[in-house]
Amino acid sequence: MSAGPILELKNISKQYHGELALRDVDFALKGQEIHSLVGENGAGKSTLTKIISGVVSPTKGEMFLDGQLVSFNNPAEALQRGIAMVFQETSLIPSLTVAQNLYLGEEKLYNRLRGLYIAAQQFLQSLNFPVDPTADVSSLGAAQKQMVEIARAVHHNARIIIFDEPTATLTPEEKSHFFALVDRLRKDGVAIIFISHAIEEALAISDRITVLRDGQRILTEPAANLDRDKVITSMVGRTLSNELYKQEGKRVPRPYGRKVLSVQNLSMGKMVRNTSFSIYAGQITGIFGLIGSGRTETAKVIAGVLKRNLFYGGEISKDGERVRFRVPREGMKKGIIYVTEDRKLEGFFETMTIAENIQVHMLAKSSTSEVIVRRSRVKELAEKWRKRLNIRATSSGARINELSGGNQQKVVIAKGLVQQPEIVILDEPTRGVDVGAIAEIHQLIGSLADQGLAVILISSYLPEILNTSDRILVCRQGRIVEEFDADAVTEKMIMYAAVH
Repeated sequence: MSAGPILELKNISKQYHGELALRDVDFALKGQEIHSLVGENGAGKSTLTKIISGVVSPTKGEMFLDGQLVSFNNPAEALQRGIAMVFQETSLIPSLTVAQNLYLGEEKLYNRLRGLYIAAQQFLQSLNFPVDPTADVSSLGAAQKQMVEIARAVHHNARIIIFDEPTATLTPEEKSHFFALVDRLRKDGVAIIFISHAIEEALAISDRITVLRDGQRILTEPAANLDRDKVITSMVGRTLSNELYKQEGKRVPRPYGRKVLSVQNLSMGKMVRNTSFSIYAGQITGIFGLIGSGRTETAKVIAGVLKRNLFYGGEISKDGERVRFRVPREGMKKGIIYVTEDRKLEGFFETMTIAENIQVHMLAKSSTSEVIVRRSRVKELAEKWRKRLNIRATSSGARINELSGGNQQKVVIAKGLVQQPEIVILDEPTRGVDVGAIAEIHQLIGSLADQGLAVILISSYLPEILNTSDRILVCRQGRIVEEFDADAVTEKMIMYAAVH
């Protein structure tokens, strides 16, 4: 690792609508360094990296690349100077294939589809990414889209690559491949800026870590000098270790309430295969499974987002009554809501305000025009949920695209809860969410179960499943294969069931 910085930012500030997102931040990146950038949602991480990659311009401050003063008007200029960013929310074109997205802009190769697919296949295999180059991006899951984003950055031979939450949707095996790739990139001379809410990952792979809080730099230190508690305390100004993940086996699971949902022999194409289970009121039922196990598809069929097989598709019963939802609205009317794992694509209208998003969701359930007439009620509800979920915004009139990823996630949750459901399905509710917001979301999930709601929590993160759930279902190859009580199970038992 070289001694001097290849990238240096001095006194960087950024103002949005009179509010400072960054205040006099200094940041330096050395050659062949992995430098993690951590902080709560709204701390300024994304704003800082967007300035580096040319997405936005700073209100004040200077940026130096190889000692020369630079200023980028757009990401293309940054890419020409060797800076690429892999965004948390993918920037791929859904209607194009994987290969076309990889080589977009290289028109000669772009027009030779056969050669394009062969080149893309070889390149993806060299990165250990199991993605079909001929598949449309719109057909890919979140993890595979992330792989294509990473592959595209590597393909451009960038000297500096910024990864924004790159492992949030990856399985443990895919994460190990990704970390091996990052190590290989560093050895090839690439400097990495790594944004992650997974503190353990940042500590494990980083040379240095910078912590931002409320738009200001709190510390920059070698990762070897830090531990989880010190990083979290710097991020939030207090320790959250006891709040986040309690010791395994210490919590007493909630008792079984009445059976509110019964799923029998449910099938949908190749993703959901003859699966059966039950859900009970007043409990948090965790569903764990590796990506591609069918857990999300199962939840979407239950909520009416996807349709089960017309023949031999199985049965779903709500409070003993057989139901078949053609659209999510029908599920909402029966008290079932699904909170998506892909908030940008399926969770909200990003140019609308918090209140307008909530109004649209209320309209979806209502059979009258009342929600259109009573805007004051919508505003009142939006303010109530903004305060209850601690959504960091000046008011419920703030636009969604002005919020950080974690606050956007809270809006998506609020949109569902405002419908007063009986069954709440939360799909990866803390993906891309900082440690402070994770604790708040976990407390909310617990309070919903304590109020008598049935909560289904889908998560790829085992500590979250273990320490939040009352009972745990394991999904593998499209069906529920195991059921455990949370006080009588270990991570090893769950993972064994998920992979064998």
